[in-house]
Amino acid sequence: MEVQYNNLYTHFVFTTKHRFPCITENNRNRIEKYITGIVNNHTGKMYAIYANPEHVHFLISRSQNMSEKELAEIVAEASEIFINTNKLCIGHFSWQNSCSAFSISKGDIDRVCKYILNQPEHHKKQTFEREYQDFLKFYQHTLSK
Repeated sequence: MEVQYNNLYTHFVFTTKHRFPCITENNRNRIEKYITGIVNNHTGKMYAIYANPEHVHFLISRSQNMSEKELAEIVAEASEIFINTNKLCIGHFSWQNSCSAFSISKGDIDRVCKYILNQPEHHKKQTFEREYQDFLKFYQHTLSK
């Protein structure tokens, strides 16, 4: 059966390899714009993005024709090439081998966008590790031991 309409909103969190804080403020905007372009070129729409030194949050809507896994792989591979080719980080840049993808309802888009765009203030009060643990708790996931 063909689906004629969908609302698929996903909040992604990508983490740099070993959570190394290599995304600098000087290059943050270029990286955000590049990732936005990747999403837009793959039938998605970027709602909000913020690149912290060791992780990136972004909220998108995506086509039903592409899974979260497929889009994450495309974004990771293309952005790694872009960052390395343009020497936007010291040494060789790569993402962790996995990322997180959280489903968001249409009613939560504004709240999540504000959260993402408020990352600098948020991380003055909370570490990424604590933030991530809170996400897992909120979304009722547990880490395997």
